[in-house]
Amino acid sequence: MTSGRVVTARTVEAVWRMESAALIAGLTRLTQDIGLAEEYAQDALVTALEQWPRTGVPPNPAGWLMTTAKNRAVDAARRRATHAGKLGALQRDVEVHEQAAAAEVDDAIDDHVGDDLLRLVFTACHPSLTLESRVALTLRCLGGLSTPEIARALLAPEATVAQRIVRAKRTLRGVPVELPPACEWPQRLSAVLEVVYLVFNEGYAATAGEDWTRPALCAEALRLGRVLAGLLPAQPEVHGLVALVELQASRLPARTGPDGSAVLLADQDRRRWDRLLIRRGQQALTRAESLGAPIGPYTLQAAIAACHARAATAEETDWRRIADLYTVLAHVWPNPVVEINRAVAMGFAEGPEAGLAHVDALDAEALRDYAPLAAVRGDLLARLGRSEEAAAEFRRAAALTRNQPERAVYEARAAASGNAAPASRRSVPRDDRRR
Repeated sequence: MTSGRVVTARTVEAVWRMESAALIAGLTRLTQDIGLAEEYAQDALVTALEQWPRTGVPPNPAGWLMTTAKNRAVDAARRRATHAGKLGALQRDVEVHEQAAAAEVDDAIDDHVGDDLLRLVFTACHPSLTLESRVALTLRCLGGLSTPEIARALLAPEATVAQRIVRAKRTLRGVPVELPPACEWPQRLSAVLEVVYLVFNEGYAATAGEDWTRPALCAEALRLGRVLAGLLPAQPEVHGLVALVELQASRLPARTGPDGSAVLLADQDRRRWDRLLIRRGQQALTRAESLGAPIGPYTLQAAIAACHARAATAEETDWRRIADLYTVLAHVWPNPVVEINRAVAMGFAEGPEAGLAHVDALDAEALRDYAPLAAVRGDLLARLGRSEEAAAEFRRAAALTRNQPERAVYEARAAASGNAAPASRRSVPRDDRRR
């Protein structure tokens, strides 16, 4: 492949990453079928990969993809209409929907009536689907994630995730793409919040590829979270999630070096943290805590993120409070990733021996392919002066991760482990990597 084709292919991929959610959402409204919408979107992507190297990238790549995909949808509708002998009526219907969808894309409507993305989130979180299928489908259609990326985010086998997506699309055929009645919102809200949370996670710390972060996904999660907070002002966990996302997103400018390399939490220039996002996150956290309901997992995680935001330097971090918050979170939302983060906090609050003991008590078999577990063990071992064991863990973490900047961090730690025991600033705090 020539260098020009490589550049064009990367451009297509970048446009797809940024625009696929809006593309599929608009097509879903047009076709009323999520599976067909993704199929037409993928067809447009393939066409772009074929044509753009010859014709050049169009001035409006997202509009080109949408027009190409809608033309495919219209052509398919015409073929079906011809077969059924109802071309005239159906074509008029398709054209009306097409014009409406185009107008919404062009005007970037962002309210609870015109937001195709939010409609699609709630459709994908339909109660006829299992929670796992809702999350997987929405990550695929709105997060633009591949099946392997979703499997990574959910800590599930790829084959299982693929089956969930296929079954979900089949189940949703014929389901109207619309916001549900108010009486149905609570039963779908937890899945919607989890989707926003996982989309943000993938943007904040990409599971694979050359990029350490994917800011477009973070921006989409922020947008959806804020829309939900406006729609559901009395739901504390909505505000808790918004607080968490705002506070974590505030670090994005400092998480990547000029060369695209990963910059870990302890080494970040905190002057580059976005103070507006921090203020907004703290306000959302205050709102969540003031609503009187029992504090949920997103609000607890936001409180942990606020501890980091309040620390002017890494050394001023209140690790004792963070460890206590993780203890509460482990009871409210028990899962192995929380326990890994809890071990990190314990390692700073009580010493690396305590953190290592907690890590070693976890189910290693269930997490044997989870790179961050090996990285945390490596850091704790390095702080204890057990350099050879630390190097082995960092090498294992590097072999397991599919994110290139993260691999570089682990390889550097493995190489450095033979030197003097690293200071705490060289640690790999899990609070800066959400999964």
